[in-house]
Amino acid sequence: MRRALPLLVLVGALLVGCGQASDDDSGTDAEAGGGSVAATSITIEVRTDADAEPTTMTLECDPTGGDHPQAQEACDALASAGADVLEPVPADQACTMIYGGPQTATVKGTVDGADVDATFTRENGCEVDRWERLGTTFFDVPLQ
Repeated sequence: MRRALPLLVLVGALLVGCGQASDDDSGTDAEAGGGSVAATSITIEVRTDADAEPTTMTLECDPTGGDHPQAQEACDALASAGADVLEPVPADQACTMIYGGPQTATVKGTVDGADVDATFTRENGCEVDRWERLGTTFFDVPLQ
């Protein structure tokens, strides 16, 4: 019994120590640094036409941030459209050949923790639909 008692005390101390480390480590690394990590953190690059200089904006959602001029509205538009809007149009998708304009955009980063690298155009009805699901506020470009 004398040998078992120190072993039980040691095991008990380890369990208590593990529980305390677990409690102290309940926050995220970002919280330890004083900030929080956004669930969505993306860079949006927009060109109004092929020869135009790109406009680049950052957008963070949950919490809202970045330098996008209408960040909360852009986050709302992304949430409303759903993450599938960032998926490319399937190659076998039939699309109307309605030209929507010369605007193009790329969206890169993470959305709800998933990596994204999406390209947007307005070259046909399917692409126009994707663009419009996010809206002009998201891309911060007025359309003709």
